[in-house]
Amino acid sequence: MAWQGEVAAPAVPAPRMGEEPELLTAACTGDPQAAHRLGKLYAQHGDRVSAKHWWELAAAGGNVDSAFNLGIWHEKHGSLVEALTWYESAALAGDAEAAANLATLLLEQRGDVETARRWYERAARAGSRVAARRLALVCEDAGEQAAAREWHRRAAAAGDTASAHDLGFLAYAAGEDEETVHWWESAARGGHVESAYCMGLYLDAERDPEGAEAYYRLAARSEHPGAASWLGGIALSRGDLRSARAWYERAANAGRAEDQRMAGFVCVELGDTASAGHWFGRAAAGGDAEAAFTYGLLLIAEFGDLAGGRHWFRQAAQAGHREAAVELGGLLTASGEQVEAHQWLSDPPPPVWARPAEPELAARAELAALTTGRRGGEALDAAELTEILATWDLMTRPLHDHSDVVSWLVRRTAAHRSSIEHLASVRGTLLRPGAAPWPSPAEVQHVLATARDLRGRLGLE
Repeated sequence: MAWQGEVAAPAVPAPRMGEEPELLTAACTGDPQAAHRLGKLYAQHGDRVSAKHWWELAAAGGNVDSAFNLGIWHEKHGSLVEALTWYESAALAGDAEAAANLATLLLEQRGDVETARRWYERAARAGSRVAARRLALVCEDAGEQAAAREWHRRAAAAGDTASAHDLGFLAYAAGEDEETVHWWESAARGGHVESAYCMGLYLDAERDPEGAEAYYRLAARSEHPGAASWLGGIALSRGDLRSARAWYERAANAGRAEDQRMAGFVCVELGDTASAGHWFGRAAAGGDAEAAFTYGLLLIAEFGDLAGGRHWFRQAAQAGHREAAVELGGLLTASGEQVEAHQWLSDPPPPVWARPAEPELAARAELAALTTGRRGGEALDAAELTEILATWDLMTRPLHDHSDVVSWLVRRTAAHRSSIEHLASVRGTLLRPGAAPWPSPAEVQHVLATARDLRGRLGLE
């Protein structure tokens, strides 16, 4: 096939320099293959007008490659109508790649999903990996999960790692653990970085930290910031501050505010207050309330900068940080600004959840966020999901018998049973996907409010 393609091209020899006169003679006598090769020669020399002329003659003589090339020519330099016409001509003659290109133009330029789907299917059945993947995505958008998985499998079997990655997500959402592992491992072996990261999360969720670390390292080789962040946490848990700093800084350089804050904390532990200030400042400027609060503390404690501390306390307090509001109130009181001080001290924001979660809970939360955010979906917030899971873990930790934990929580908190049951249901879905649909963002907010209410009733803030 000329220029590009997934489908093997017919053995049409490329023109050689110096053979233009003999090709011209043959083409002028009606040889379509010569006309096609002459068009290719002109295209290689940058003369696209002459290339188009000879390909039109070759296509009129039945040369499918020239029809395909004319489709590309018009897609780049001509009109959509002409591109569709030539692609369809080649596709009707059996060219799978032309059928795939035709389908893509119909879908992306015309919004004609049904016609595009028919051409994708025709191309996919003829062996086009690209068409099989695009058809799988069309089926996903139509809610046809079984068909989507079948076409993703065809594409993955032909070496498409993106489809293998998608199959891992579809299997995870359905609660099919073996299929999840099979496809993410397959994609990771093929060099798909995000699949290596997802395998790390999955193994952490399954309490296999050694296996998880191996996959995080694999993803981190390709500069995956999430993998670097998890490796920073692993190093920190081992007391290896220098490695933790290196990993967190790699993640922080990708603009991740939480990792910028964590890099700042590690720098404080290493005694490097200048670098700590740099990272806290970047995270604070990006809207991270905890970093703004900590940056304020650092500016006052290490540099005596009361004005700077006050500025960042206010930023954090306005974002809902309770400790920052209290510190700001204290500074305002000391400077005689009693009215504003009273405002912050009399009604500070509620406490922010700051307890670390077990790795398997944080991993489950992130997998749920990644899964719900696929294909333009509304991603759930991983931090909020982690808080929900960690709250349940914290509340029920004293129990030896979990057979009727809902009744136990009702007795301990006097909360309404239905609210606790809803929390338990969402928790179950996050930990073991497939049994029920993912919660909606509105459900998450409702359950999060329940979790915070229960913590307050139990005195666990």
